[in-house]
Amino acid sequence: MSLPKVAVVGIHGHGGSHLRAVAELEHRGLARLSAVVDPREPDDAPASWFASLGDLLSAGADALPDVVVLSTPIHTHLPLARAALEAGIDVLLEKPTTASLAEHAELVAVVERTGRMCQVGFQTFGSHALPAVADMIARGEVGQVTGIGAVGTWVRTAAYWTRSSWAGRRRMGDRAVVDGVVTNPLAHAVASALRVGGARTSTDLAYVNTDLWRANPIEADDTSSLRAVGTDGTRYGFGLTLCAPERTPARVIVQGTDGEIEYEYERDLVRLRTGRVVAEKQYERTGLLENLLRARAGDERLLCDVRDTGAFMQVLEAVRTAPDPAPVGDAFVEWVDGVAPVAGGPGGPGGVGQGNPEGDARHPVVRDVVEWCERAAREQRTFTELGAPWTLPTSSR
Repeated sequence: MSLPKVAVVGIHGHGGSHLRAVAELEHRGLARLSAVVDPREPDDAPASWFASLGDLLSAGADALPDVVVLSTPIHTHLPLARAALEAGIDVLLEKPTTASLAEHAELVAVVERTGRMCQVGFQTFGSHALPAVADMIARGEVGQVTGIGAVGTWVRTAAYWTRSSWAGRRRMGDRAVVDGVVTNPLAHAVASALRVGGARTSTDLAYVNTDLWRANPIEADDTSSLRAVGTDGTRYGFGLTLCAPERTPARVIVQGTDGEIEYEYERDLVRLRTGRVVAEKQYERTGLLENLLRARAGDERLLCDVRDTGAFMQVLEAVRTAPDPAPVGDAFVEWVDGVAPVAGGPGGPGGVGQGNPEGDARHPVVRDVVEWCERAAREQRTFTELGAPWTLPTSSR
């Protein structure tokens, strides 16, 4: 039996991790890399090179892959995924799913019309910790859930925002891009918290309130808080920044009447704290490409089916349609040279998120932002509602 053929579209930056994933599956005899697609021809292509997906799709039946991995700019996700699906190819699509909720609906319609599979690259959905946390909640380990939050305090340098023409943009011409902290670097925090709370479709959220800020000279947000409420009454809070003094492990926090669960999704680490128990366990993770290949064979269901990302897309839509992020006042921002080390170590296998590209290593630090992010997540209130100093009128500071 021939191995499934995989093509990777977008091989620079984060695309390199997908090439490594395919190589690992090839080593295990589960797949083979048949093509790479990128406008820039690699010096040493690991497989046949094509400048565009269109070139690959028109190269003849023998060149068509079974699976395409799309690691491309956000605003290209829908057209590229649609082209692959309509060519009879299953897709692993990097997050965020699309650049708008309307595009998400269109992509879901293409999946249902073609009968092909579309897995979205929220790597945390492959973590065995996620169902473990859901089981703890269902068993009442922390009593009645009072709120679910996510905290992400990361660092991104000035070079990160100049890595491409779409970096840090909310739109390019008439196309939405939405490349901000909530929707791209820390999108895993948002998606994981929603998944823990059982919110999968757009109709699972009653409303989303946004509070978007920026310390960098960009269009998009780099320091934001959100509050969401599910149609089942579950309260969600998010405190997210790329302007922390150092990068700390991102966490999902489940608060209950009898304790709390803390999930460090980068390390697949779960901590349970109750009046009776303090326990910690690290879990394994299934790769999303491997899961897609097994789902194609009928052995498993998709771990992150495009249809299950509707709740996250509802959050993205709230960010997309919100007023442009407000600048954090200079009095509350300190620019620092160099990148501080990751607190708690580099994380375990399968860690998510991109690092900082080479170049300008300066980065802004928003005063006391770590504490404000923690409060936003735990109290399910926005920075403005909490009275964070940079949100106050000048006369009130």
